[in-house]
Amino acid sequence: MNPRHPLPVVLLVLFTAGCTFVPLSPEGEAVRVAPADAVADCEHLGSTTATQAERVGPFRRPPESLEEELEHAARNAAAEMGGDTITPRGPVADGKRTYDVHRCRP
Repeated sequence: MNPRHPLPVVLLVLFTAGCTFVPLSPEGEAVRVAPADAVADCEHLGSTTATQAERVGPFRRPPESLEEELEHAARNAAAEMGGDTITPRGPVADGKRTYDVHRCRP
């Protein structure tokens, strides 16, 4: 890319800013995200740690996109574990977030 012509850089940033690179599987769509206090009566199945790149090339990705992708990955993983609910353990750090996986519905 020619640094004197910023249009390609601007287009790349605009294109990747709203993109979600982790699709939500049909099974993952059935998994809900809940706060930790909402799963007291649920069966704890384990945990999953989702990881995504914080940067695309030299550009830092928008936190909202990163968080959505981590959530999609965790919901997909929870569905594979037989879970129907995830609860985030803490904030996103270094492109990672750990979620507890629960089965709340019989």
